[in-house]
Amino acid sequence: MMLTILLFLFLISLCVFLSIMYREPRTLWSGFSFFWVLLFLGLLIIGYLMKYSQWIVEHQGLYLALIILLIIAMILLFMFPVLVILTFFVEGIKLIRHEGFRFSNILSLLFSIGLFVYLFGFPIFFGLQQNPYLTILYGIVSTCVVFGLSVFTIFCFSAMLNLVHFTKRKNLDAIIVLGSGILGKKITPLLKGRVDAGIELLKKNPKAILILSGGQGEGEEIPESKAMYEYCLSKGVDPDRMIQENRSKNTNENLLFSRELLSGQKDRVAIVTTRYHVFRALELARLQNFRCIGFGSKTKWYFTLNAFLREFIGYIAMTWKTQAILLGILLIPWFLTILLTLRK
Repeated sequence: MMLTILLFLFLISLCVFLSIMYREPRTLWSGFSFFWVLLFLGLLIIGYLMKYSQWIVEHQGLYLALIILLIIAMILLFMFPVLVILTFFVEGIKLIRHEGFRFSNILSLLFSIGLFVYLFGFPIFFGLQQNPYLTILYGIVSTCVVFGLSVFTIFCFSAMLNLVHFTKRKNLDAIIVLGSGILGKKITPLLKGRVDAGIELLKKNPKAILILSGGQGEGEEIPESKAMYEYCLSKGVDPDRMIQENRSKNTNENLLFSRELLSGQKDRVAIVTTRYHVFRALELARLQNFRCIGFGSKTKWYFTLNAFLREFIGYIAMTWKTQAILLGILLIPWFLTILLTLRK
């Protein structure tokens, strides 16, 4: 009976997930529904293992393999927080060494230190205290941390799902490459990666046009679109298949002004940006009712982690009202606990 229920819940969650991915994957609902698919799938597997446990025990080779896998899984589960802290800390140090010390480059480092303090420092400090108000404070902090990490996990799932494409041949009508700044007249390595990804996508979609989007910022001698255009020419791209958008100053304007360059019939559009930036760019496009898919270019791992945290902060800033309401609902029990404590 229990397995039937779990199978039913798994199938329902899978149908919901597939429906979201088909209709509108550019929200956190994609990552949220994917989480439930994984959860019910895991419970279903455990249920079947328990049901056939006697048969598994009788087959010693299979039994031993499952025991080893279980031990490995338990070790990884126990070590996961430590591995996350170490990864973000080490990569954060690398970023500072390569890119310099400024606030936008220390997010990985701050995240690792904050997670370490919460997981190891807070329990020790609050465990030595007998003050009920400090216990409540720890509960409030824990709720906020768990909520933040949960949203971040769902954000990561959603971002990864929106990067999954089984083929680059999409019969696209337009490919929009988002700018990211230039040095004088030359494109940066980061922007080069985006343009190269756009060119590769253009080759796979012979009917598509390439829109190079980026205006002229402070310290730049020419618009970003012009620099990208010249680079594409050097790579042998047909100039008749390129359009420059040279007014935009940010991602939102990249999308808005590039869309204006499209004819009404061009409904199959892809945007190309760095992998960590794809999901938030897609979310901005969704808010403009601009239907498109996203492709990401590669960048160095130490830079990606920090930039992904920055993108997450940007997403929270975009949706802060919704996040505040959800967090407020979760904190209601703690506020009630404070009122009851004060009455004593």
